[in-house]
Amino acid sequence: MIFDMETLQAQNRYKILTATVTPRPIAWVTTLSAAGVVNAAPFSFFNVMGHEPPTVAIGLLAGTGRFKDTAANILDTGEFVVNLVAERNAEAMNVTCIDAPPEIDELELAGLTPAASQAVRPPRIGESPVSFECRVLASLVTGPRQTAVIGRVVRAHVDDEVILDKERCHIDTERLRLIARMHGSGWYARSTDLFQIDRPTWAAWQQNNIEANPA
Repeated sequence: MIFDMETLQAQNRYKILTATVTPRPIAWVTTLSAAGVVNAAPFSFFNVMGHEPPTVAIGLLAGTGRFKDTAANILDTGEFVVNLVAERNAEAMNVTCIDAPPEIDELELAGLTPAASQAVRPPRIGESPVSFECRVLASLVTGPRQTAVIGRVVRAHVDDEVILDKERCHIDTERLRLIARMHGSGWYARSTDLFQIDRPTWAAWQQNNIEANPA
């Protein structure tokens, strides 16, 4: 089946993308408005883009007629914090999806704890196991109702309990128990069913071919 993504209605393009590009990591973003109001909301059009410098990208989609307050704050102030979502945070994260007016602090609504950041004004979410303080590097309007933001990570906060070796920056990723966004309305995935495949090297590949096909 071939879908012409240029002629489909927007809601059907969304269905195809979100039903196939899975699982998607969740950026649980906290921002601070110009008036000093904290906002929080999850975004699943998100990923890390590189490490020199460390960068993340978030797709900000407009809701019913306007961007989420969190997205508007990012564009207005140039600062945000990406908090990752552990399974224990799922219910609180879902509360912050609410379509509350701009003056409402979603962290307070969800019973979450704001924690001071070090290099940016917006707070971290104290209950999140990983938080990245970010400054906007660039933003690109990709459509009338969407904008892509690239942020530079200036500080990374990781729960002490999952640090295996501080000097070597080794982290017990499985203990983070992060969740990811899936398809449809309200579906998520746990990061517990893992498998490992070693990356091939060209030298080993050539050697295997020689051993499999001796002269």
